[in-house]
Amino acid sequence: MGRKAKFNDGVLVKRGPGKKTKKQKDPIFPKALREGDESDDKKLSHRQKQRVRKRLQKKTRLVKTEEEAPEPVTESTWLTPSKSHDDTKIIPSSDDEESDEPQGFTDDNKQWLKPRKKQDSDDEESDNLKVGTLDDISDESSDDDLLPIEQQNKQLKQQQEEDDQLAEEELQMNIADQEKFKLPTKKEREQTASLQEVQQRIRDVVGVLSDFGKLRDKKHSRSDYLEMLKSDLCTYYSYNEFLMERFMQLFHLTELLEFLEASEVQRPLTIRTNSLKTRRRDLAQALINRGVNLDPVGKWSKVGLVVYSSQVPVGATPEYLAGHYIIQGASSLLPVMALAPQENERVLDMAAAPGGKASHIAALMKNTGVLFANDVNNDRIKAIVGNFHRLGVVNSVITCMDGRKFPAMLKGFDRVLLDAPCTGTGVIAKDQSVKTSKDEYDIQRCYNLQRELLLAAIDCLNAKSESGGYLVYSTCSVLPEENEWVIDYALKKRNVKLVDTGLEFGNEGFTSYRQFRFHPSLKLTKRFYPHTHNMDGFFVAKLKKFSNLIPKSNDDEDEKESKKEVNIETEEVVSKKPKIKEKCSKESKKEVEEEKEKIKEPKMNDESVEDKITSKNQKSRKRKSGGEKVVDEKLKPSTSQQKQEATKKKAENGMNWEDIPKEASLKLNKKMKMIAKKKQ
Repeated sequence: MGRKAKFNDGVLVKRGPGKKTKKQKDPIFPKALREGDESDDKKLSHRQKQRVRKRLQKKTRLVKTEEEAPEPVTESTWLTPSKSHDDTKIIPSSDDEESDEPQGFTDDNKQWLKPRKKQDSDDEESDNLKVGTLDDISDESSDDDLLPIEQQNKQLKQQQEEDDQLAEEELQMNIADQEKFKLPTKKEREQTASLQEVQQRIRDVVGVLSDFGKLRDKKHSRSDYLEMLKSDLCTYYSYNEFLMERFMQLFHLTELLEFLEASEVQRPLTIRTNSLKTRRRDLAQALINRGVNLDPVGKWSKVGLVVYSSQVPVGATPEYLAGHYIIQGASSLLPVMALAPQENERVLDMAAAPGGKASHIAALMKNTGVLFANDVNNDRIKAIVGNFHRLGVVNSVITCMDGRKFPAMLKGFDRVLLDAPCTGTGVIAKDQSVKTSKDEYDIQRCYNLQRELLLAAIDCLNAKSESGGYLVYSTCSVLPEENEWVIDYALKKRNVKLVDTGLEFGNEGFTSYRQFRFHPSLKLTKRFYPHTHNMDGFFVAKLKKFSNLIPKSNDDEDEKESKKEVNIETEEVVSKKPKIKEKCSKESKKEVEEEKEKIKEPKMNDESVEDKITSKNQKSRKRKSGGEKVVDEKLKPSTSQQKQEATKKKAENGMNWEDIPKEASLKLNKKMKMIAKKKQ
């Protein structure tokens, strides 16, 4: 290795252009300078060139015909065509002699008198030989200019247009010839052999109701068609008439069929990642390696995964047993997302079993603060304990009591979640027994229970909480009786207001349903349907408490006053001794005699009777013989005393005004007043 010899010392070698010259591009001139330059004109396509050639050929032919035509010459005048070629002018001869013959046209110049056709258009086309765009060229071209592929394409298009036209004509003929749908009789309904006939009948009835004015049968009204549709839907989907009628009132007919079809299909299996132990990306990779085909639920959730297929049971994988995820419906993630619990808060889940939503709350709180998980059923509490142990929830207190009595035990929570018990009309795909088992009594029972639970949950909240004071109410039902009615009742009875749930999707809640009108802020609630969102039917509402005081409504005060008046009047009637007067009617005499007999019966003070009984008992204890007691027969109460006690008990038991409804109590009050007046 040595130094390189430099044999070209003193000789300068020219190198290539520098970096600046390489980067420099061609100069760009403005459009104003390029107006006269013809290089900027667009190149013509092959077809345009062919058309230009044809025009030039036509022009040359016309010039040749003009040259070949004979030119007639006369002694007096000679004719020349004008420049416009639309008419001819008579030009006088060069001779100064004026001809006596009248100037005009003769038969010698017939060929010059014929006007040329399309010459103006040819002149205009010859002036503009170059065309800027294809749109400026007319599409009228002969088939000879087209390529064979283009000719075939043109033929196919023409054939397709003809077929479409024939199809439309046939369709119109079929519609015209088709007979109107007629409602079948009871015998025809009984003779239906298969469900396909019922399904076809449902489609026909829905089609008639969609355009009832034109397709109806004048003999039958709209209610007849609706009854027919309801009975067919009940037989095809196996619902009871009550629940089907409610769904028909809730949905439009086309939407109703979509809802019923979606309720027959199972919703996709979803799992929730436990963020206390793992991340969704790591969990998805581990499950994919085990042969599970899955995807994220959507952009709205950061912890949900949809499982399409699996070679391994999803509820028995090592990741499941380790608490990395829990099987939970997609709709069950929504209430917790709306609640949005923060760290170091006191949160209550009033109906927590089996613990899916409560564990989600603990994960969002990162095991800080305190989480109270309550449920009424003692057997379901075991599921909460098991899930909390598996998922690693540490900040929880599990209680088992009636949620309606919870405010008496503990208050002052920052946030409360109430997933109220309901009829389950939104999860029919999971529980098919809902179709036939639910009736109006079940809805009323759930409605009353939900109202009581919601008021108790509001009472548990602390309105002065710095970070909270929020309550989320949710149900897995679709009926307004269990959703909007309950929220509207709570808005009237407590100092709360509706707040935006924070959920990006979902249908708005009802502000009006049939003849009922709700608070306009119920638009902030969210509804989810299986046929639109591909998840279980759900309802979510978020409330904020702005005062811990319980407002007193006018109805409650009126009820309390009426109860006090009734109790006072009954006490007066029982305590006063009746003053009997003679009456003219026979019925009044009988009543007077019965009251006299009651008054004549001997009365004994309760205190004197008790003193006698105690003294006799002491004597009987002293007189023992062989372990047997001696009891006097005088100590036994007489029949008159027994009758008095029975009448007192009946009077006391009969005046339980709380058990009697308001209207009945008012009627009894009037009767008692009438009796008191008669006795006075």
